[in-house]
Amino acid sequence: MSMNNISNSRHNTRKRSLERKLGYETLLLDGATGTELERRGVDISLPLWSARAILHAPEVLMQIHLDYLLAGADIITANTFRTHRHNLVSSGMDGQATSITHKAVAIAQKSVRFSNNPSAFVAGSIAPLGDSYTPSNMLSASTLEEEHCLMSNILASSGVDLILVETMNTIIEAEIATRAAISTGCPTFISLVCDRDGSLLSGESLCDAAASLVPLKPHAILLNCTSAIDVLSALQKLRKYTSLPIGAYANVGYLNKDKHWIQTKAVEPDYYAKCALSWNKAGATLIGGCCGTQPDHIATLRDMFPW
Repeated sequence: MSMNNISNSRHNTRKRSLERKLGYETLLLDGATGTELERRGVDISLPLWSARAILHAPEVLMQIHLDYLLAGADIITANTFRTHRHNLVSSGMDGQATSITHKAVAIAQKSVRFSNNPSAFVAGSIAPLGDSYTPSNMLSASTLEEEHCLMSNILASSGVDLILVETMNTIIEAEIATRAAISTGCPTFISLVCDRDGSLLSGESLCDAAASLVPLKPHAILLNCTSAIDVLSALQKLRKYTSLPIGAYANVGYLNKDKHWIQTKAVEPDYYAKCALSWNKAGATLIGGCCGTQPDHIATLRDMFPW
């Protein structure tokens, strides 16, 4: 059997394993990468933001992945949130999008090999091309299609177990990116970012988002980058609109109207876990953490949940 056939066989086996687990288990995601890099002293300034760690602090990045795995995560997300070709243009590194993305995935995969959970899955992140909190800056549909197709294919070629289209703040970009990810044959999760009122940051409703996304048949629909204290009502709405697996990974705070960060009690792992238990009761079977969460949050979830 050729090396390509062996690789394809392993990939198909892991794909079937993930699909089986999605049908019967609650799976634990990891927590934040960007804010955790910053907490550990890594420079995440623009324009590279968290992608800077791939090149200049790979050991710290790998340790973060490993800490989440040791905390009990079933799925970790490679640090590809800002490795789109489009996002690397301003730093003059757009020609390195493939190599930087592959390196980010390789770091995550290496952490799995070093962990006590070698069966954990590695997701590749696809983020909005513009600022996650500014849906009004969305690019043209043709640019979105070109860039998200390119990124999806780069991630698929890197050997990720699934593609996580995340922090999507408009229906059109969520749909375009999800369609591109699914076209690669990789299992695909789509995650939306909501305002405190439960609508997308664009003002569009979860009902309309689900109506556009469910027919694409992603493997799961999630909510992320929303304050932990605001997730439950949105999840309850989402559950009404789809029978697909749903989930959430939330922030420990939120931005107020003046764009100031307001920390909530969810910064405490026990409080965050109590919020997450309510999500699980509402039907969420994919649960983790987003901005501000740390390995302690994931370890507490592992300890408190009836996994």
